[in-house]
Amino acid sequence: MKKHLLIILSLLLTANFVFAQSAITGVIKSSNGVPVPHATLLIRGTKNSATADADGKFSIDSKQELPFYLRVSSVGYKSQDFQILKLQDTPFELVLIESALLDEIVVTSRRRSEVLQDVPIAITVIGGQAAENAGAFNVNRLKELVPSVQLYASNARNTTLNIRGLGSTFGLTNDGIDPGVGFYVDGVYQARPAATSTDFLDIEQIEILRGPQGTLFGKNTTAGAFNITTAKPSQTPSGKVELSFGNYNFMQAKTSVTGGVGKNLAARLSISGTQRDGTIFNTKEERRYSGQNNLGFKGQFYYTPSDKLQILFSGDASIQHPAGYPLVIAGVTATERSPYRQYAKIVSDLGYQQPVADPKSRTINTNTPWKHDQSIGGLSVNVDYKIGNGTLTSTTAWRFWNWNPTNDRDFSELSALTKSQGTSRHDQYSQEVRYAGNLSEKVSGVIGVYFLGQNLKGLGQTEEVGKDQWRFVQTSNTGAQALYSTPGLLDGYGIKTNSTIKSLSAAVFAQVDWEIVNHLHVLPGLRYTYDKKDVDYDRTTYGGLQTSDPALLALKTAVYANQRFNTNVDNNNLSGNITVSYRPTTKLNAYGTFSTAYKPVGVNVGGLPTTATGEADLSVAVVKPEYVQHYELGLKTKPVKGAIVNVSAFNTDIKDYQTNVQSPQLGVNRGYLANAEKVRVKGLEVDGIYQIGRFLTLNAALAYLDGKYVKFTNAPLPLEETGHTELVNGVATQAAFKDASGGKLPGISKWNVSGGAEFSNPGKLATTTGRYFIAADASYRSEYSSNPTPSRVLNVEGYSLLNGRLGFKSDKFSAFIWARNIANKNYYEQLQAAAGNSGLYAGVLGDPRTYGVTLRYNL
Repeated sequence: MKKHLLIILSLLLTANFVFAQSAITGVIKSSNGVPVPHATLLIRGTKNSATADADGKFSIDSKQELPFYLRVSSVGYKSQDFQILKLQDTPFELVLIESALLDEIVVTSRRRSEVLQDVPIAITVIGGQAAENAGAFNVNRLKELVPSVQLYASNARNTTLNIRGLGSTFGLTNDGIDPGVGFYVDGVYQARPAATSTDFLDIEQIEILRGPQGTLFGKNTTAGAFNITTAKPSQTPSGKVELSFGNYNFMQAKTSVTGGVGKNLAARLSISGTQRDGTIFNTKEERRYSGQNNLGFKGQFYYTPSDKLQILFSGDASIQHPAGYPLVIAGVTATERSPYRQYAKIVSDLGYQQPVADPKSRTINTNTPWKHDQSIGGLSVNVDYKIGNGTLTSTTAWRFWNWNPTNDRDFSELSALTKSQGTSRHDQYSQEVRYAGNLSEKVSGVIGVYFLGQNLKGLGQTEEVGKDQWRFVQTSNTGAQALYSTPGLLDGYGIKTNSTIKSLSAAVFAQVDWEIVNHLHVLPGLRYTYDKKDVDYDRTTYGGLQTSDPALLALKTAVYANQRFNTNVDNNNLSGNITVSYRPTTKLNAYGTFSTAYKPVGVNVGGLPTTATGEADLSVAVVKPEYVQHYELGLKTKPVKGAIVNVSAFNTDIKDYQTNVQSPQLGVNRGYLANAEKVRVKGLEVDGIYQIGRFLTLNAALAYLDGKYVKFTNAPLPLEETGHTELVNGVATQAAFKDASGGKLPGISKWNVSGGAEFSNPGKLATTTGRYFIAADASYRSEYSSNPTPSRVLNVEGYSLLNGRLGFKSDKFSAFIWARNIANKNYYEQLQAAAGNSGLYAGVLGDPRTYGVTLRYNL
């Protein structure tokens, strides 16, 4: 394979080596006719290059046979290839187009190319190069750039990706529900949230759409969508190499090559590798965790037999073998259980000293190795065929996800909950066919059909306890409970779960943009969706003391019991939206939107709570769909030259909100799903950017979010209220739930702010002309709840982060130093109660200060 790759690369870089007759002269100008100084010129396929003077004039000698391509590039402009068909006596005049002109940012969120400010949707656009420069090499780091995005992950599987606080349940992932934020790469929906943990590969642009978008995209998007596009193959040979080095032995290498491999056929190969030592030290094992070990590749063939037909074949795979992402002990709180069942008393009886919560030490002492191995990837074929004034598109894709973890869920060196291994395998098949374009002079739109089939398997998922678990489940040391101390009773006792979810989602969707009178657009949209899920769940116990004693068996069954159930469920939904947009000038776009949306029915596959008789409570096996009503008003403006300011205000009501409940029962190993009767999120977003020539760029964004349970009468008890009792008919009865109506939703900061600045100035590095720059970006999130039910202790304090970079960039070569979390802020991204709710809780630590250098070279 390497030999073949070298041969292809050699052909790409040496193609068209033939001879021409004389020098070429000319001048390089910008789109407004101003000369572009010191631009670089290169005859493609050769090393023959030249640099324009301060007035944009150039002269380059050529020994290339006509016709050939002349590549012209300059910092701040898009690199362009000009085909030289014949020599001429008069100088050539070559025009470069400025890159990232604010009023010319093009998006494809409505399935056709449009100028960003013309689209009546709240959208944030981040260029691939800008994301890389800011160190955002995966989705997790984008949340520092876009205040309305929330991403919380204790590992790749347990990832919550939300927009405006909505999308997925907060906390441990339950495979039985669908995400509410669509994640698309080159038009392909990626169903597993783990896709957000992979490194970006050759990203061209990231569009983040806020609010329901079900009439534009194949899969339900009740909260928004990420629409990511990657660079396509090109007939013109080119390539790039990027190397980064930093503290914690950070190393990252990226490369990409592209070029023609046949008539009308171009290819592109992109490879990325990331390695970093862990930032958390396990004193028990004397090894580091929370590192990075990623490898990814993406290969594409682009066939363009005519101006009307383009076919893109893509294949990608990412493999991650990090040491693991452990949670650190964040604290211990008193619960309302008896003194005998408080964490301090439990560990004291086991001869163990209660651990000290010190996030600054970044240490753990767990006795089960952490491992979070995954592989994810797939194949796709995208066909675009121009028909009339529009394009018919077919996107066919298959994707896979393999997950193989180990976790220590007692978060200590005790042998209590020693194993938690949710091994999973996932396959998805999708097909989308849509037509988008101009139906007439005043009407444009999109219509499509979509199909998604998924097969998600839990393979021998293991939950196992050790010799110390007896003391955590023992409620007293008298009577039958005293038998829990029987030697070996729970040692190695656990459950193995095999589950399958086969799901089908099919939809028809359409949206029209009709300019009913000059400047006034009405945009109605409709979506019909059908969803079906078939579940097979089988959990069996193993290990522990082998005994026939009924009393001991009853104690074991109270910890873990066999569960088996099958359920089949389906539902359908008709939803839609109506938007009115008024665009009196190119500087103003005012719009209002009302939309309805829904998230499909859910199923519980993490273990069900048990009834009073010890049987699985099948009444909670199925979770009702979510139904969304969304209102939004927005303004997109260009108040002065070089500036954009956008404002949006919204209100989202959700009926039967799907939420994750952490049960105090150990056998409910991943919590279970439930419905809150109604939630509401409302807010205000302001974002702006200002460019002063090529010298200074300023950007800022603010999001105010207010999310609360309007009605949630059957909420789980927060950790500190575990064991709470109430008088029922004069009898003290332990409560299992509480009324959390009026409480705040988890994961939502009321205030989210980000901003950045970049100053650059022309200069030279050795003989290379470019720009020196210094840039910084900062972000702030206020306090947020980290528990399904508001808790006094499970709240993440607000925090600020500052990142910066300094260096030199040119079209050919860039070099800069960078630092993230410059102030070395110690902060939690997430807090969660340990299983069993004894009072211990743990947290996901954010990265400490990291710094390094990046070198980038374009071939």
